[in-house]
Amino acid sequence: MPDTDTCPCGSGQPFADCCRPIHAGERRAETAEQLMRSRFSAYAVGDLNYVWRSWHPRTRPAELTPDAEVHWTRLEILDSAAGNAGEQTGEVEFRAHFRRGGRRGTLHERSRFAVRAGRWLYLDGDLYG
Repeated sequence: MPDTDTCPCGSGQPFADCCRPIHAGERRAETAEQLMRSRFSAYAVGDLNYVWRSWHPRTRPAELTPDAEVHWTRLEILDSAAGNAGEQTGEVEFRAHFRRGGRRGTLHERSRFAVRAGRWLYLDGDLYG
């Protein structure tokens, strides 16, 4: 994705100023919501290496397999609990919109995050209908 394009996370900022530096390890997500947004944008741009690195080692899969048919299109943050700078845990409820084979779909999840070694990481989540 060109750095000047709007970031897929929905912030309205250019990708170069928003999630790309987090993906590249130039800076860290400061909150659980920022990590959630950076993970969504990583899925959207196909950076599964970042998705894997930002997953807590206790719960992450051994590997991630890309699904070329899924195109992530939009992220809606619905709610967040805790997960601010200086806190150790947080939750973010979101809807991630996608297209697959010409059909639209939505993934609705409440994700849990925790800080480990000074970094926010995705733990797990509960899916809704």
